[in-house]
Amino acid sequence: MNTALRSAMEDAGVSSRQLAYRVGVSAKQVERWLSNGELTPHARNREDAARALGVDEEMLWPQAVKDRIKVGSDREIVHSYPYRSACPSTVWAELVAGAGEELFFAGYTNYFFWTQVPTFSETIRRKAEAGCRVRFLLGDPEGEVTRQREVVEDVALSVSARIRMTLGELARLGAVDGVEVRYSAPEDAANHVSLSVFRFDGDVLVTPHLARLVGHDSPLLHLRRQGPGGMWSRFAEHAEELWERGRLA
Repeated sequence: MNTALRSAMEDAGVSSRQLAYRVGVSAKQVERWLSNGELTPHARNREDAARALGVDEEMLWPQAVKDRIKVGSDREIVHSYPYRSACPSTVWAELVAGAGEELFFAGYTNYFFWTQVPTFSETIRRKAEAGCRVRFLLGDPEGEVTRQREVVEDVALSVSARIRMTLGELARLGAVDGVEVRYSAPEDAANHVSLSVFRFDGDVLVTPHLARLVGHDSPLLHLRRQGPGGMWSRFAEHAEELWERGRLA
């Protein structure tokens, strides 16, 4: 099953018949896309479907991107994962450890770093003291978008609780030159909660949070900067724009 496509359709309030009409295929064809997560539509159909749903094509059919672009250390796409939980915790730890200039955690809560990366607080302290810029962009725990997301997720460890866990860990870290924390602006909160961008120098990990998928069910892309333009720049610039409009936490 293509859960990302189904969720995007639900978020957009678009039925199989409506999407089929916008793309120019039959409703049965859309149902086949939904029922078979390994089925990849033609490029034009993928583009039209993504445009109709207001999402990125690579988030609906990541395998298509892998097939179109060589994956590896010499290309922008290093790896794609069907779910965030499928990305080994060692990848996160190695990217954090390897960064020397820029660590930018632009997830909505960011709390999982303290559960996935050993001695995370001490690591970012050492990084900052060595001259690495460390930034955390968080959602506002009191914000309306946070409240709405909590209703969707309906889990015991709520979004606001996870944000406050991050704030608590950062408070225990104390004042460290080079470590900055902001909330995204209220007008950007919906964009922030729907797309997390984590930067480690020239690498980024990107994961969408389609409204009816919670946390670990979201797909994830590992991108490496290969020059101007491309997806890396697109996502990195998106995070920078949110940061610039944000406010102190």
